[in-house]
Amino acid sequence: MNQALQNLKHSAVDWRMVLMAGVLVVITVIFNVLSDGIFFSAENLYNIAQQTAVVGILATIMVLIIVARHIDLSVGSVMGFVGVLIAYLMYTSNWGWPAACLAGLAAAIAVAMYQGALTAYVGVPSFVVTLGGLMSFRGAAYLVADGKTQPISDPFFLKLGGGFNGGIGTTASWILGAVICLGVVNAMLSKRRAKKAYDVPTNPLVMDVLLALIPIIIVMGFVAVMNAYQIPGKDDAQGIPIPVLIWGAVAMFMAFLVKRTRFGRYVFAMGGNPDAAALVGIPVKRVTMLLFLLLAVLTTIAAIVAISRLNAGTNSLGNSAELLVIAATVIGGTALAGGSGTIMGSVLGALIMQCIDSGMLLLDVSIGTRYVIIGQVLIAAVVFDVAYRKWTGDVL
Repeated sequence: MNQALQNLKHSAVDWRMVLMAGVLVVITVIFNVLSDGIFFSAENLYNIAQQTAVVGILATIMVLIIVARHIDLSVGSVMGFVGVLIAYLMYTSNWGWPAACLAGLAAAIAVAMYQGALTAYVGVPSFVVTLGGLMSFRGAAYLVADGKTQPISDPFFLKLGGGFNGGIGTTASWILGAVICLGVVNAMLSKRRAKKAYDVPTNPLVMDVLLALIPIIIVMGFVAVMNAYQIPGKDDAQGIPIPVLIWGAVAMFMAFLVKRTRFGRYVFAMGGNPDAAALVGIPVKRVTMLLFLLLAVLTTIAAIVAISRLNAGTNSLGNSAELLVIAATVIGGTALAGGSGTIMGSVLGALIMQCIDSGMLLLDVSIGTRYVIIGQVLIAAVVFDVAYRKWTGDVL
């Protein structure tokens, strides 16, 4: 029995991800039963997909921030500030959306340089710096437009939020789904060839095929559901919403950054042991600054998606987003102690958080009760993380 447990702990399968996927399935089934089948309707699943995008985009970078033993409590406020600024420039100042977005990016970069410099070079803990930023930039979001809502009407810009014309259509969705499935098959075959080239034992072909079928079924099922949703009064079905494509592109880029670049290795080395990382020549301060600058870019992207989905910029934009982002990151397996985390985990964590929130909305749960439950879910995720690491012997 003990030997079996040891084999389970050290197997190639990421059992944390398997468990998180199982939790997601259980949560959705429970909410579907309680909502009399509404949760699994094409309309609700389409809404969940596009609503998760903003938190999902921010969670991908929050993984690296926490892995490097930092935290950003101001991410929601900065997103609100940048979003209101972009909307203000488009509506009140009559700027085109490209110029307005670049101005928003410049503002986000200025914030990142300020907070990043205090953290990396002055040595102020990121918790303190971003806690002050949480309040300051929430105030800045109000001051930009004097608390007035800034509506957006640019047709192209509104597509980025996944609204009436915010899907790519059925044909393009099926083509994209097929391309992704071919990529999964190619990755599986490439991995087998690489193992054989280095005389590494491979799984039986049947097992690898079955493992590859899991993401293929998920992708094609997702495409089928998105293609099944049609907005009343519109001739064609929506297809995959554009915010999901943006989220997917961001997640793929971040996964590449983590697995294939020196920067990604530096971040994990810093999180594992900052002193040792500095001693071996890793430029800890510069990497920290780059992390905050990358956060600025993704915060701007999230702000663009958020205001285009809401058709307006409001000073309440991003309220409590930091709670959802950090919760999604921790639920996805990122250790608050640093040094450990995955981009795929952030994707699962964001989906779990949004499914819980959307399910409670369908059941007409009050906002106070929702916050209580979400807060306790975060605590439960941390408790699970501690217990899991003790069980596997992975103590940071």
